[in-house]
Formats: sequence, structure tokens, C-alpha cells
Amino acid sequence: MARYSICVVPGDGTGPEVVAEAVKVLDAAATRFGFGYETEYLDLGGERHLRTGETLTDADLAVMRRSDAILFGAIGHPEVKPGILEQGVLLRIRRELDQYINLRPVKLYPGVASPVADVRPEDVDFVVVRENSEGLYVGSGSFSEKGTPDEVAIQESVNTRRGVERCIRYAFELANSRPRRHLTLCGKTNVLTYAWDLWARVFEEVAAGYPDVETAYAHVDAVCLWMVEDPARFDVVVTDNMFGDIITDLGAAIQGGMGIASGGNVCPGGVSMFEPIGGTAPGFEGTGQINPLAAIGAAAMMLTELGETAAGSAVEEAVGLVAGSLPSLRAGRMGATTKEVGDRVVEVVSGAR
Repeated sequence: MARYSICVVPGDGTGPEVVAEAVKVLDAAATRFGFGYETEYLDLGGERHLRTGETLTDADLAVMRRSDAILFGAIGHPEVKPGILEQGVLLRIRRELDQYINLRPVKLYPGVASPVADVRPEDVDFVVVRENSEGLYVGSGSFSEKGTPDEVAIQESVNTRRGVERCIRYAFELANSRPRRHLTLCGKTNVLTYAWDLWARVFEEVAAGYPDVETAYAHVDAVCLWMVEDPARFDVVVTDNMFGDIITDLGAAIQGGMGIASGGNVCPGGVSMFEPIGGTAPGFEGTGQINPLAAIGAAAMMLTELGETAAGSAVEEAVGLVAGSLPSLRAGRMGATTKEVGDRVVEVVSGAR
């Protein structure tokens, strides 16, 4: 029997509540599909930072490195200055563990209402592959004449050939494994002529090795338009760190909201981290009204990445069935409590319904 070590980071706000439901579903999947796992919990986030001044320590990273995967809740605190936790925890984890792919499935399940009029589940089933370690997020830049009327702020987008190529190659491999075999490069070649010249050249070079994958290019503004007007045109989309951050939130809206949106920070062959992308949901802590399906979906992605594909598919299918049965995916309007939603997924995964 395969056995896995899972690092669990509940985090702040509603993170612990949704992670608890995801772990409950993992238990059901392990029982049904015959694998074992053990968990090691880490206290990371705003509450810890306020208590100790720490963000992410070398000891924390050691725990993550000896794990097979990380299940992450959410971090953030109104009393912690913006950027401290993002840079000190999330971005550092991605850098230290070389999680160079941010993977975001965008799928509309039957019965789930999309804010896009007349969109059907068969129209929304694509994946965004976002470069996760470079671009504008490297924190490179400078000020001159700061605090004066002549102040200049420069934020640099750093794109290496190695970083761009491995992201694009991952996207081609993913597209090649899907029935449609279609990959769209999302960029801005007409204005950002240095970075996107590199992306476009590498895309064409890598494409030559995948003759069965149909390719397309679209400017990021056109991608945003078509995601709303014609989402069925997309199968796999590959893009840089900043554009990926933006279009994946639009994707979450199209698929029914943050309550269903899961993501992975992937290091192929290494330690990957999976999380709901909706954040800490301030104001809903302890109410029992936060939707746990995104966290459970993250657990499904984690199982698939670990090689437990049958279990991952079963959990994803259960998420879709339960999501379609809820009056709304919005917090406070689900028609069920956080725990009840988790219990419903457990019932489906275990075969009880």
C-alpha cells in the first residue's frame, strides 16, 4: 500500500475550517482506494507573524521538503502589512521548492450557475498554466527621487529562457494529454516587446516538437474578452506570472466563483502545494458558512499529482456533484454548513450515495 507524507498548513481566517473538510475527504478517499498517509501540520500565517515576528523559517521549509505534497489553506491578516506574508511565505515557498508551475483548472460543473449568460458546462473546461517563479513577481525594481514630485518607481519583469521554456514545455505536455490537444499562448507581444519576444520565440521552438498540438496566440486583453464571450475556444492556456494571476480570477468567476476554484503550485517530480484560491474570507470565520469545495478540489489535484489518479478523479467528480446540488456557491448562501458540504462529499467519495 502506498503511503504519503502530507504537510498541512491551515493558515488564517477560514483556512483551518476548509482544510479540515479537505482532510476529512482525504480520509474517505484513502479508505476507498487503499492508500495511506500521515500529516504534519505547520502554523504559518498572520496570527503566527503577529505572535513571533516570523514568516517562514528554515525549519518550516525542512518539514515541507521531507513531505510528498503540501495542502495549504489561506494566509492573511488585517493587522499585517500587505506584502509581508505574500513575499515571506507564499512566494518564498514557491521559490525554495521550485514550484515553477501554477496550475488552475477552470471547469463549470452541471447545476452550477455561472454569471456568464447562456454558458454551458461543455463550454467551460480549460486549464491555465501560469509561470510561477519569474516575471514581475521576482521583486526586482528601484525608486529614484522617492517622496519628491520627480519620483520614479521601476518594477522589472525578469524572464529567463530556462524559466520560460520549462513552463511552455509543461503546457505542451499537458495539452498533448488532453482530448482537444490545443494550446493558446496568452501575452502582449505588441507592447511588451522584450519579454514577449522571448516567450513567442520559445513557444514556436517548443511547438515544433509537438506536431499533434494545435497552437494559437492571443493578447491578454483578447483572452479576457473571449473567456467571457466564448470560453469554449480554450483548452490549455499558458502565460506569464502577472497575466496568469489576473486571468485565473476571471476564470474563477466564469466557473461559478471562488468557492469552487482550486489551484496547484507544482514542481514536477518535487514537492507541490495545493490550495483554494479564494483567500481567508474575512468575516466568515467560525460561521460555518464558508464553502469548502475549493479546498476539497485542491486535495483532488494533490492526489492526482501524487499518482493516485483514481482517487483524485473520484474526489473531483464528488466536488462537481455536490457543487451542482447547492443553491449557491457563495459563502452564506450555500443552503448547508461548511461541515455539511464536506459530509456530502465524503458520502459520494465513499460510495454511500
